[in-house]
This record gives sequence, structure tokens and C-alpha cells, in this order.
Amino acid sequence: MLNGKKIAVVLPAYNAGKTLEMTYHEIPFEFVDEVILVDDASRDDTAEVARRLGIRTIVHEQNTGYGGNQKTCYRTALEHGADIVVMLHPDYQYTPKLVTAMAAMIAFGEFDAVLASRILGIGALKGGMPLYKYIANRFLTLFENLLLGHKLSEYHTGYRAFSREILESLPLEKNSDDFVFDNQMLAQVVWFGYRIGEVSCPTKYFDDASSINFRRSVIYGLGVLKTAVQFRLAKMGLAGAAIFTKGGGCAGK
Repeated sequence: MLNGKKIAVVLPAYNAGKTLEMTYHEIPFEFVDEVILVDDASRDDTAEVARRLGIRTIVHEQNTGYGGNQKTCYRTALEHGADIVVMLHPDYQYTPKLVTAMAAMIAFGEFDAVLASRILGIGALKGGMPLYKYIANRFLTLFENLLLGHKLSEYHTGYRAFSREILESLPLEKNSDDFVFDNQMLAQVVWFGYRIGEVSCPTKYFDDASSINFRRSVIYGLGVLKTAVQFRLAKMGLAGAAIFTKGGGCAGK
């Protein structure tokens, strides 16, 4: 807990059995009140490892996709009274040690959402991010900053913290169940006028860390471009988009 705010860490998991324990043991439990893992029909022992560690574990009987997994994560965290929810990948690609810093920026009222950026500093390429992904990240971020009228160092990190208000109010159920969910959510955060902060985060790419392949990366990139264009057209009043209309939040508001 920080400043009277209950903090939950949610772990959207898929085949994370080999890395989950390393991730879990670096979570700062002196401040974190709840850890929730959603296993998206993994083919390994992710759920068994999570239960052995004492993590609150939910298992999807069928794979719902990365976005679908997050929807369950956020819905469950709100049901258990979280005031701040930090989404952390259990593949040990991001350090859990930043949870406290990210949550504090929300707990003390400075921001409504906080991103752990791999691009601030020299973390991305040094940590092993493939060059094509780095170049795509920079291009897509530039495009989004221009069309969203915002300025972030990157929109594609999987390490994020959100206030309860954001999760209750954004129409997250209208978003994709695929990887582009992440991007749609940030576009919604900007659309509805919430404040976004960033912290620099080292990252690690290794065999057991999850990473989408080139084909899925292309699909994701096209989805990102579509989201940014939808945002700009909606701002100009030329075309509406369901993801930028109220209703359909994770808390059912």
C-alpha cells in the first residue's frame, strides 16, 4: 500500500512456467497488496507454478488472446479492491523492481497512468531488442505522437500502471482481444484526457522471454496505424469509433 492506496500487480500469463518464479520473487511485497495471475490456456505448468507460489490464479479454459487476458486481469483486480493496478509480464523481460516507483507516481496524484519505457535511456537495444523491432517502435511512436497530439517515448511497452478511475471509466471491453489492445488502451487514455507519466526501464530479450514473431508484429503494426488514424478522424469529427465512446469499462460502469 502507498499513501493509503491498495496496489495490485496483475500478470497476464501464457506459457510462463519457466520465468514466473523469478518474476514473482522480485515483486516489492512491502508495498504490493495483491498479485493476480491470469493463465490464458497455457500449454505448460504456468498455473501449477502460480498456485505453488500462492498467487491468486485464474485459468482461461480457452485462449482469449493478450487483450482478452488483460481484460480479465483488470476486472479481477477491481473486484478485489485495487486502487492502483500494475500490469507486469511474468516472462522476466521487465524488472519488477520498478513497481513501487510506477505505483507511487499514481498514489501521490501526479499521474493517472505510468509506462515503463524501454526507449528512455539505452535499455532497448542494449537489452537485446531486435533491430527491426526497435526501428518499427520508433516509426510507430512518431506516427502516433503526431496523430494523437501527444508525446511519449514509446507506446508499445508491456509494463504499465493504471489508476482505478481509468480502469473503471475506459471502454476497455470494446477493444481488441489481440495485441493491439495495448495500443487502443493508451489511445483511450489520451482521448479521455488522463495524465501519462513514464519511467526508464531496462529490458531483457532471451529464449524464454515472450516475443511475437515477425508476422504478428506486422499485424500489430497495422493495428497501431489504424488506431491512430481512427483517433485523428474522430477528433476532426469526420468519423466515429466505438473505442472512443464511453461505456464498456472493466468494472461494468
